[in-house]
Amino acid sequence: MRLLDYLETESIFILRETAAQCKKPVLLFSGGKDSLVLLRLAEKAFWPEKVPFPIMHIDTGHNFPEVLEFRDKTIARLGLTLIVRRVEDSIFLGRTCDLDGPFPSRNALQTVTLLDAINEFEFDAAIGGARRDEEKSRAKERVFSVRDNQGHWDPQKQRPELWNLYNGRVGEGGHLRVFPLSHWTELDVWRYVQVEELQLPSLYFSHTRDCLIRGRSILPAGPYLGPTVGESITQLSIRFRTVGDMTCSSAVESKATTISEVIHEIMASKSSERSGRVDDQVSDWSMEERKRAGYF
Repeated sequence: MRLLDYLETESIFILRETAAQCKKPVLLFSGGKDSLVLLRLAEKAFWPEKVPFPIMHIDTGHNFPEVLEFRDKTIARLGLTLIVRRVEDSIFLGRTCDLDGPFPSRNALQTVTLLDAINEFEFDAAIGGARRDEEKSRAKERVFSVRDNQGHWDPQKQRPELWNLYNGRVGEGGHLRVFPLSHWTELDVWRYVQVEELQLPSLYFSHTRDCLIRGRSILPAGPYLGPTVGESITQLSIRFRTVGDMTCSSAVESKATTISEVIHEIMASKSSERSGRVDDQVSDWSMEERKRAGYF
């Protein structure tokens, strides 16, 4: 069996286990490459029926317009139900507040909005496209990752998952985070995109854009992120390896305009796709701290 076939079969099994064991799952979808692969796998898992759970996006308000447009077209094409909950509304209600300084990212603020949405709809499982190869704290995750009644994650209280046996039980008020792409790599995702002939937002391919060089990050200049003292805007040929909040999504210089060219770049790269993400550079434990609080 080819590696992609094995990974696809495993992920479909995980999605079916989630639907069988959980009363009210939801699939998180941002329009990015990982969530797009996850959505295709969900289509295959339940074909010829539609995906049997709603799709939800937590919108920071600082998302790339190209990705939001792609998200809406994809959901409309598949005839699925999309729930959108906005960080802007959480700020308006006083549930969280914007950050000041040179890195005004709303990425971490999604935690409050996500947990509120899970409570609002009484979801007992949130399915996402996070992968273990992305970042060291994500490597600690189980496929069925238990959250307590506050939405918090404790890596020392996760259950063993021997022989691909998954336990979907949660305590009162708790829920699961389910990661069907846990064993995939960035290269696997792109190869699957190629095999399945999936369309992606244009941001994943080389384009010319106004950019800011800040530390080791190449950031998109725009309405949410401008130059600080000593900085200037420069035009570069770039693409994004990971797409999130515009204020923290770092690009790489690239001339790759096709999936094959992107795959060759990834094979030659010596850095992870999140290595330039601004919000991951706050401290060595920044992602783990956010995940303990309820971040995805």
